[in-house]
Amino acid sequence: MGDKPIWEQIGSSFVQHYYQLFDADRTQLGAIYIDASCLTWEGQQFQGKAAIVEKLTSLPFQKIQHSITAQDHQPTPDSCILSMVVGQLKADDDQVLGFHQSFLLKNFQGAWICTNEVFRLALHNI
Repeated sequence: MGDKPIWEQIGSSFVQHYYQLFDADRTQLGAIYIDASCLTWEGQQFQGKAAIVEKLTSLPFQKIQHSITAQDHQPTPDSCILSMVVGQLKADDDQVLGFHQSFLLKNFQGAWICTNEVFRLALHNI
């Protein structure tokens, strides 16, 4: 991992941490957001740590497992990191579904937090 640019190392570490928390105990995700953070979940908008955690913990499944297919990370001109994740998830006994998720990460008081996040299932109406 040491041969990758620092933004890829930080982005990859964040993604791993995020999905470990999400799969194990979504209530712990509050630590990665601040009150100015924004989430768009399947087109619904949420702003602030409390609203985001409330949305994520109220999702209608008991267990979930994410599998990451690919992730890309870029530095931004204002010293943030843009991360894009593609993968699959399995919630409870439902079928496996594809998903796309983007994160904008910012160093805030010495820790990397998520200021912006967008999630969509990879569903197509054909």
